[in-house]
Amino acid sequence: MIAATTVKELRERSGAGFMDCKRALQEVDGDIEKAIEHLRKSGSAKAQKKAGRSTKEGAIVQYIHPGGKLGVIVEINCETDFVARTDGFEQFTKDVAMHIAASAPLVVKREDMDSTIVEKERSFLVDQARQSGKPENIIDKMIVGRLEKFYAESVLLEQPFVKDPDKTVKDLLTEVIATIGENISISRFSRFQLGEMSSTGESTVE
Repeated sequence: MIAATTVKELRERSGAGFMDCKRALQEVDGDIEKAIEHLRKSGSAKAQKKAGRSTKEGAIVQYIHPGGKLGVIVEINCETDFVARTDGFEQFTKDVAMHIAASAPLVVKREDMDSTIVEKERSFLVDQARQSGKPENIIDKMIVGRLEKFYAESVLLEQPFVKDPDKTVKDLLTEVIATIGENISISRFSRFQLGEMSSTGESTVE
């Protein structure tokens, strides 16, 4: 028998529905940490099934940071207008807009990154590694790891989510898809900071 307080704690930590939390806890004999991992795996499976669905509805939302010197506009799409009006979807869009304001990503996903930016970063990292006296075979391995770090810092979906750094924005997106039951995609965004050029990220996949 799973205690209601345990289910409540899992719901608060995972954001999943009551029955999903209860089933997850039953699968792992009431272990909350294992239940969270179970929910993530099942949520990922659900999200993959929905990945090919068309997302032509949704919303364009804005976030203006207090003081009026930093703002974000982001387009997030879903399958139906009904879902676009739900509290869960609206909260997700607000969270993403706030995250973009705080973390300043360059693009939605790594495939959207301009190849010239990647090559410039790679050249910088190679020069830096060579100056440290590392042999070429070690440098190659170092560059792979440092480029991954670059993507984690610059790509929206790969950044740690500001409200819960233990998950990425992609993890959050997967959880929301599983909870809402529709495919959702982050299409594009613009981030404006007073006195600076705006940064714009746009997904190449509809």
